[in-house]
Amino acid sequence: MKVILRDNVDNLGQAGELVDVKPGFARNYLVPKGLALVYNKSNQAIYENEKKMIAAKVAREKKGAEELAAKLEAASVTIAVSVGEDDKLFGSVTSQDIANNLAEQGLQVDKRRIILDEPIKALGLYTVDAKLHSEVIAKIKVWVVKQ
Repeated sequence: MKVILRDNVDNLGQAGELVDVKPGFARNYLVPKGLALVYNKSNQAIYENEKKMIAAKVAREKKGAEELAAKLEAASVTIAVSVGEDDKLFGSVTSQDIANNLAEQGLQVDKRRIILDEPIKALGLYTVDAKLHSEVIAKIKVWVVKQ
């Protein structure tokens, strides 16, 4: 089934693209949530009218993500953790901990946007990616130190 995306959908496409998806996915998820329109002549005409607004929205989101990325790359996250013998951490540092620390600094980032392959389990300096937009990825410096 062909649909016209009205918004960016991860692992599927960008706003404005014509994509082919399974009928159930379109009928049960994309269309009810307003993420897509079923492709036909009338919806194509509606979409052409909305295209300029969508392009402006995407540009605003990207610009906002780039501004936030610049702030994140300038910021440094320091997380103090309890350690045992041989500087082994009790527990680990997760994306939630990083997001909370950034929030204390006035930078709001959703924990799902912070990409950690696995939780941090040792002291040191780490560079963590934050995917703020499909085209904008920020590098965050994370210091894990003794408490």
